[in-house]
Amino acid sequence: MFYSTNKWVRIPLFNFLLTAFIGVILRYKIAFSLPFVHQKNLLHGHSHFAFSGWVSQILMFLIVKHLTANKEFPKKYERLLWINFFTATGMLITFIIQGYGLFSIIFSIISILISYLFALYVLKDIKQQAVVRPSYLFIKAAIFFNTLSSLGAFSLAFIMANKIVHQEFSLLSVYFFLHFQYNGWFLFACMGLLAGAIEQYLQNFKKLRTAFWMLFVSCIPSFFLSALWLKLPWLIHLLILISAFVQLIGWCFFLKTITHQKIFFNSISSISRMLLLLSGTAATIKFLLQLGSLAPSLSTLAFGFRPIVIGYLHLVFLGAISIFIVAYCSVFFMLHTRRRLRAGIFILTIGVILNEFILMIQGLADIYYIFIPNLNIALLCVAIVMFIGLVLINLSLSGNSAKVCSQS
Repeated sequence: MFYSTNKWVRIPLFNFLLTAFIGVILRYKIAFSLPFVHQKNLLHGHSHFAFSGWVSQILMFLIVKHLTANKEFPKKYERLLWINFFTATGMLITFIIQGYGLFSIIFSIISILISYLFALYVLKDIKQQAVVRPSYLFIKAAIFFNTLSSLGAFSLAFIMANKIVHQEFSLLSVYFFLHFQYNGWFLFACMGLLAGAIEQYLQNFKKLRTAFWMLFVSCIPSFFLSALWLKLPWLIHLLILISAFVQLIGWCFFLKTITHQKIFFNSISSISRMLLLLSGTAATIKFLLQLGSLAPSLSTLAFGFRPIVIGYLHLVFLGAISIFIVAYCSVFFMLHTRRRLRAGIFILTIGVILNEFILMIQGLADIYYIFIPNLNIALLCVAIVMFIGLVLINLSLSGNSAKVCSQS
């Protein structure tokens, strides 16, 4: 069955473009001067909009498409996605204007309430499914972690609103939210979608379920990987070590199950295979870095140098999550069939790779106190490259609606 590119693919991709544009402004202000721009407020707006307007928006749509298959898109989700879109836009505007203030916190709370309502809808719909698929395990876990992450957001909002000066509490709230967004909601949702794409080819779901339980059980204690700068008891350190190993093994199980499905990979385009390979590689590096961060010397470097922290966050958000989403849409919405779209995807991918490479150089230069000129200008140029890639993607989608094939 063929139909026009859904607006809920086009709208989040436009939001991704807007996020990239703000990223260009942020990089320009670092490299040069832009006195009328409040760096911290713009950064808050950038990050909140990237989470809600880009990744969460499209993941919610893709999850619902997976659950409903060829059925008409339910009106209740349509309404929820529109509310989420306007809420994400509200967060972007209010954070830029006032930072953490009354209106930005109100929009943040509405965003969280939307995630709660989405969770109730999806869990109810999964319960009514005639066939229990292993992909539903990942989707339910993603929703659970998304809900859990809101505790960090509420805690941070409370601290900011009451002007509580306690750096450790603030950092723990931020890291709690980020951990269960990145490693919970985003990652498990993507794994659920990928599992849904290949499960029709599986004869035995046992390995996929084993991988799920290893990754799920180890996700909660692995939060303490973000708190290694605290004086934690040795038992907590042991728990962290075990969870990091379990996560890595679980990820290897998941990869092994996925990569053995030759029929699926042979049925998709070369650009989709390339994107999935890059996304899987970025996720694998993420799990390896988590394990490596347990070494005291590496842990000090990880938390002591901003370019390394930014590089790690971009590795996951852009390299693992965003590239996967583009790959998934390329498979199920046939984005690779249009020349301008292919060019845009290629340029975006090059930009993501170069961004990680330059951030790595910048981090190493900071560690060894080596001055390398024009690195911030190079990062600005890379931000522009990613922006150009997304401009091409959005221009192509905003023209004559591309014909896409529905998800089976």
